[in-house]
Amino acid sequence: MKPIVAIVGRSNVGKSTLFNRLIGKSKAIVKAEPGVTRDLNYGDVVERGTTFTLIDTGGFEAIPARPMGTDFIRQMRTVPRKGDRRDLTIPAKVREQAMLAIEEADVIIFLMDGRDGFLPSDRDVADILRKSGKPIVYAVNKIDTTKQEQGVSDFFSLGMENLFLVSSEQGRGVDELLDAIISLIPKTPIKEEKEERIKLAIVGRPNVGKSSLVNRLLGYERVVVSEIPGTTRDAIDTPFNYNKKKYMLIDTAGIRKKARIGMRLEQYSVMSAIKSIERCDIAFLIIDATTGITEQDEKVAGLIYERGKGCIIVVNKWDLPAKETNTAKEYAERIRWKAKFLQFAPIMFVSAITGQRVFKILAVVEEVLTQLEKRIPTAQLNKFFNTFNKNHQPPIYKNKLVKVYYITQTDIKPPTFVGFVNYPEGIYFSYERFLINQIREAFALDKVPIRLYFRKR
Repeated sequence: MKPIVAIVGRSNVGKSTLFNRLIGKSKAIVKAEPGVTRDLNYGDVVERGTTFTLIDTGGFEAIPARPMGTDFIRQMRTVPRKGDRRDLTIPAKVREQAMLAIEEADVIIFLMDGRDGFLPSDRDVADILRKSGKPIVYAVNKIDTTKQEQGVSDFFSLGMENLFLVSSEQGRGVDELLDAIISLIPKTPIKEEKEERIKLAIVGRPNVGKSSLVNRLLGYERVVVSEIPGTTRDAIDTPFNYNKKKYMLIDTAGIRKKARIGMRLEQYSVMSAIKSIERCDIAFLIIDATTGITEQDEKVAGLIYERGKGCIIVVNKWDLPAKETNTAKEYAERIRWKAKFLQFAPIMFVSAITGQRVFKILAVVEEVLTQLEKRIPTAQLNKFFNTFNKNHQPPIYKNKLVKVYYITQTDIKPPTFVGFVNYPEGIYFSYERFLINQIREAFALDKVPIRLYFRKR
């Protein structure tokens, strides 16, 4: 599982710009107004032989200290201890963001604004982060010139050994910041359990029946089941055996819609789900049959696909909708149309409450796992590819024929292939997709994601 690095800071200090700079592309929306990042944006960083997941958290705003009153207490999520007047300068959002980073991140980047100057809330949040014991990298952003460096002396009053002066927009000082981040990432490998189990992550929006499905598979109430969305707040791991196979169920909290990710526990749930998907072999994407596939379901599916995990789309509460002859077929077609990149994922229609077809899911799990772990001999691959080339002419690039000299499988989970060609840039997406579909058909890989890369020989 990849380490997690979280960027924490007030609104409009340049967190999203730093995020984009570190992952190497403009994934986060960058806009010159506070509060643009409303949920947790994430991406993988691969640098200096190290890979980690970077998370850009939504910003927080500080408010001036004032006497405790009814409205103010209501705003605070945690009531300060008696006599602790300092915490009154920190609004609920500040504390929530800080605690989010403390709970989940392996390394925290505390980003401040060099143009706004040092604020009391910066010190308060820094104190909270320090008490966590987590590694922290302190950075002052928007230092675009050497002259601006002279105005940051107040930040050194925080008392940290290293304070990085950066310009996320220009890239100034970012390499040094990255070196510090990598040096703080824990190097100890994660201990794998002695008994290898097939890890199944249960993911989806709140209140689609994830916990009910877990309880049905296990045969007892392992997790709390409630109609209130968000009952499950953390990932719960439960080992079980079925049909002489050993499994581990990971029941994650629901992934909420962007506009609703405001409370710390909901943000924590998203991070937990990302981690759970990272850990699993196969993810069950649970969809509520009464509401159908939603935009948020598609985004959850995107998390699974980007991680290269096996996926089974489980349409739960199938006992509730009215049925006709082709109801299931039409429902599946709608899912395929809305989540086009998950064409390979099997679709199961079940009811966790009645138990309808629940255990058939595990039979499909075995099929998906077999394909995820499948290795195709290089000779067999190239024999297929030579035949394929004779029947389907490769694309033309700059008036020259693109030649694929050699193809080999380099990894499993998911099956990953590398083709060596004369012009990698001449391989267009349509040709790549067509070739992937041919590989699926030729080698019975119809239920799993496939990665195909092209390299210059």
